[in-house]
Amino acid sequence: MSEILFLCVRNAGRSQMAKALFNKMARERGLTLRAESAGTKPADQVHDNVAAVMRDLGLEISQIAPKSVTNTMVESAFRVITMGCAVDSEACPALVISDVDDWPLPDPAYRSLGEVSRIRDSIAARISSLITELEAEVLAK
Repeated sequence: MSEILFLCVRNAGRSQMAKALFNKMARERGLTLRAESAGTKPADQVHDNVAAVMRDLGLEISQIAPKSVTNTMVESAFRVITMGCAVDSEACPALVISDVDDWPLPDPAYRSLGEVSRIRDSIAARISSLITELEAEVLAK
């Protein structure tokens, strides 16, 4: 099974949304791809506002425990995507990992549900494009 790794600082918002959305969309398209997520400074729990907007899509992530990124995670991923390093460069995972893509997304912590919904929708659009790209790569082989 192939793995995409989504990284953000706290693993409590953007990367959790990306993981859940990617896994849902890949499963719906019948792909064997899967995603994992982690952070450089994990929070104690997924942000409440993030869990709420994901619940709106039928995805329950409130009980997922944020976790630290490990070398094994990075080495086993065929694609690593950081979430907002252009926005939060001080604690950015890309500072310690080379060859990553960065999606410049704001941190959803302490934002309104409307703002978090817009961040979620932006992630969903990027995930859809990524899956389309990965499907094309699989078909080309």
